[in-house]
Amino acid sequence: MRLTRFQTLATTLLFTTSALCAPTVLADEDWLNDGKKAIAERLATQPNTKRAKNVILFVGDGMGISTLTAGRIREGQLRGESGEENYLSFEKFPYTALVKTYNIDAQVPDSAGTASALNTGSKTRIGVINTGPDQPQGVCEGSQSTNLKPLAYYAEQAGLSTGIVSTARLTHATPAAVYAHSPSRNWENDTAIPEDQRGQGCEDIAKQILGSLDGDGLEVALGGGKGNFLPDTEGGWRKDGLNIPAEWVSSRDNSHYVTDTKSLKAIDLDKTDRLLGLFGNSHMDFDAQNNEDQPSLSDLTETAIKLLSKNDGGYYLMVEGGRIDHAHHGGNAYNALGETVALSAAVKRAMELVDLEETLILVTADHSHVFTIAGYPERGNPILGLVKPPHSEDGDYTKAEDGKPYTTLGYHNGHGAISGERADLTHENVQDPRYLQQAAIPLGSETHGGEDVALFGIGPWAHLVRGTMEQNVVFHIMDHALNLRERAGNKE
Repeated sequence: MRLTRFQTLATTLLFTTSALCAPTVLADEDWLNDGKKAIAERLATQPNTKRAKNVILFVGDGMGISTLTAGRIREGQLRGESGEENYLSFEKFPYTALVKTYNIDAQVPDSAGTASALNTGSKTRIGVINTGPDQPQGVCEGSQSTNLKPLAYYAEQAGLSTGIVSTARLTHATPAAVYAHSPSRNWENDTAIPEDQRGQGCEDIAKQILGSLDGDGLEVALGGGKGNFLPDTEGGWRKDGLNIPAEWVSSRDNSHYVTDTKSLKAIDLDKTDRLLGLFGNSHMDFDAQNNEDQPSLSDLTETAIKLLSKNDGGYYLMVEGGRIDHAHHGGNAYNALGETVALSAAVKRAMELVDLEETLILVTADHSHVFTIAGYPERGNPILGLVKPPHSEDGDYTKAEDGKPYTTLGYHNGHGAISGERADLTHENVQDPRYLQQAAIPLGSETHGGEDVALFGIGPWAHLVRGTMEQNVVFHIMDHALNLRERAGNKE
């Protein structure tokens, strides 16, 4: 079994039920005392109404409630614990809300429409990047007049620094919504714009990273997707000959471009004002693949915060754990949970680097997935394993009506659907990194889910995170914390 950055050799013991620590069984008095302590902590929490200097928005792409639950159990079990009692780093934040994710034309959303809502304060259509609700998807004509201004635009106008970090392509839907406008999320490079939509004023998403915010542009952009930024003569996918990294470096003094862990670590941040990092032609590898040439999400987050913190005026940073979504689409819980654990570690790293008295941190998802946890397994059962009922003997797994065991985790649809007789699963093969959990409906790609997602907040004005809210309200919490649009308006 391969070890991720956050695992130890004890992780290999997860292939046997007996390797996990027995769950702590509390007496009723302990539960009552723990409950009193929880109430005391809540009573002691006081809202921070200072104007925020910085805002960091973490987005776990596809990190729905069931992913949070399974992810927290997985993180605990990687330490040899039973898992259920664990909390992901951000689940201890003092403020929590539920967020409705639908697009204006879709009951179950996509990442483009949801990321647009998070970044602009307005809900819009499925499949578009920061264009208005009335603009048809895939139509360039008229789109410029419907463009919605993202938070990073106002931040730049107000003198803040801005940045994005993602394990996906930087031109993918969620990171693109920080800096770009496009009537189609698919227009990631010049060749992706259909011929009948060219010459009407729309630029591809990659090109817009050079300065679509009408200020001096992003100060930090770290992620995947190098192919969209380079010409085909230099290993990329562009046909227009534009070398965007070269343009980035030459457009302003003290601008740098890095492509691997070694070059990132070699950067002198004291002598760097802008940093572009592209770590792979497409998406970055899953964390569990341990590609040493690619930095971890935690390392990327740390680099971005340190560089952006050089601006005494503050910053806005969005960090995306983009590959949670991709693993779910592939029907692979192993990597989906691994990426969730990696995001938890990145949030923890951020909290160690910032002053929470002046920095608002929000953690959310853009949408959910059709991912389920079921079957009455005993407490401490390996979350990737077969269902073993409470008080049973080792190897005594719960059987389905076909007489065969089944896993705790599954999907409503996707690659894992089985036609005909199911295989007789073993405890070991269902925990293999390549195993696809069973799905009910066969599809080439598992789909998003339409239920609400969670929002966690800590720092100035985080107490606005409460109840059930529309997704676009997340933008307005960040805007209010920074007093951003008013400050930007005074400078325009």
